[in-house]
Amino acid sequence: MLTEYRSKFVTPEQAARAVRSGDWVDYGFGAGFPELMDRALAGRKGELKDVKIRGGLVIRPRIEVVEKDPEQTTFTYYSWHIGDYERKLQSRGLVKFLPVMLRSLPELYRSHIRVDVAFVPVSAPDEKDYCGLGISNYAWRTIFEKARTVVFEINERLPRLQGVDGSHRVHLSEADYIVEGEHEPLPVRSYKEASEIDKKIAQLVVAEIPDGAVLSLGVGGVPFTVANMIAQSDLKDIGCHTGTISDAFMALHQAGKLTNARKQIDTGLSTWNLAMGSQELYNWLDAEPHLFRPGDLDYVHNPYRMAEMKNFISINGGVQLDLMGQENGESAGTRQLSGIGGQMDFLEGAFLSQGGKGFICMNSSRVTRDAVRKSNILPFIPGGSTVSAPRTMIQYVATEYGVVKLSGLSLMERAQAMISVAHPDFREELTKYAMENFH
Repeated sequence: MLTEYRSKFVTPEQAARAVRSGDWVDYGFGAGFPELMDRALAGRKGELKDVKIRGGLVIRPRIEVVEKDPEQTTFTYYSWHIGDYERKLQSRGLVKFLPVMLRSLPELYRSHIRVDVAFVPVSAPDEKDYCGLGISNYAWRTIFEKARTVVFEINERLPRLQGVDGSHRVHLSEADYIVEGEHEPLPVRSYKEASEIDKKIAQLVVAEIPDGAVLSLGVGGVPFTVANMIAQSDLKDIGCHTGTISDAFMALHQAGKLTNARKQIDTGLSTWNLAMGSQELYNWLDAEPHLFRPGDLDYVHNPYRMAEMKNFISINGGVQLDLMGQENGESAGTRQLSGIGGQMDFLEGAFLSQGGKGFICMNSSRVTRDAVRKSNILPFIPGGSTVSAPRTMIQYVATEYGVVKLSGLSLMERAQAMISVAHPDFREELTKYAMENFH
């Protein structure tokens, strides 16, 4: 094994020599992260100039090229989606945000942007020198087929699944350099205990879900609570076709609900692009690879593929909604909190699916640190904040006060529907705005 490719095995420091001044280097997305190559590249601070690194949704506690070069004399870090750690970098001015709708990312790489070097985290190779893409399929194949230099970083801790049809598989022959070494434990993502409001919203949404529904769950309190409620319900034969598979789906599996039996495509398989959650989740992926069809963004985030499945249900959180149904799902004013990710992809897929429903779930209000209650349903999205999804894309809205469907409604009818699920303290002023502005 490996003898044919032994010459490609180098130290991370040797592989990092492939990066040149002015290069764009890709680190990937999510909980998969090229930590050995990151450390080696950071060691070249001062030797290189204007090296630009792209990543996103980083939940590990450190990116060495950023922390070792806070003056940004050599490295500049760009993110497609602000994750937990990147939010901290943002407050220090050390991350530049790149807005993107995830389904368009592969085409961006194919036709519009440059990639010079790709650091691809892969699992340990099998006896035929194939590796899996671990917990982040992303758009890796598209990216490394475009790159000048491809470095595979073998991470002994990654799940070894390769996809039942090879959808999650790469071969050592496809790399220019291969590095290996000891890795830190995989970064894990946990969820806060569900609030009473989360439970109320989840209860309302679960009532809208039929047997055999195919779920796409965003990350956050309400989607996780929905999964736990389904696990304890009478619903059966739930399917999974989602951007990120998480402990929420593992809970459904453990309850015997996640059979994927009624999916029109990938029948019997859970389909996903990223995995993010507990070590137990990663162990499950490794132990039962026959249950999963991991795929790239072109496959998983394609709304027309979702449309082939009946009762496709997309559940996501939001930050603010206005009376027309415009949604801010990612910013607080001009401060980027996350990114749009795949939300629009799955909203469209749910709309196109026979019996499908796309939900934006949100607390009707919040209480500030100064103990002031503020509405999350506003007359309009404030200046500086992002309109993540236009009013034309929003189908269902759920708060603790109910579920409303906006599709096909006039502006005034939308406003009335939104007011009906707003916090009672704000309904009068929202009604006044609607009466003055919508006819």
